[in-house]
Amino acid sequence: MTTKIKNKPTLVRPRIYIGDTIALGPGKIDLLRLIDQTQSIAAAARTLNMPYKRAWLLIDSLNLGFGRPVVSTASGGKGGGGTVLTPLGQDLLARYTALEESINSASHKEIKALLALASQHEPVVLSKDVPD
Repeated sequence: MTTKIKNKPTLVRPRIYIGDTIALGPGKIDLLRLIDQTQSIAAAARTLNMPYKRAWLLIDSLNLGFGRPVVSTASGGKGGGGTVLTPLGQDLLARYTALEESINSASHKEIKALLALASQHEPVVLSKDVPD
């Protein structure tokens, strides 16, 4: 019996460690992408089902690690507030995206082989399913 893999794109998403202070991976990148799209930390956090405080802590860890802000915020009021990526934030997003594309392009053959293995595996029999 074969298991069907859901029609979900297969993607290699790297996690990058730069020294002891910077960790950059899919979670922070998704947050930056959504901030760029929504121009709001709160809206990006909601989309990711993440508490606002957690989103801000992730952004703050990038700010501290790089020693300068990755987002720029404006307070609300008559003109409304908002958040935009700084040039550093835009560059981080662009370079991570390029890295992701490069890794996925280079690993296409191996990913295809892994998918084939996943679709051929036998189901696991749990002890409660074994007849007495």
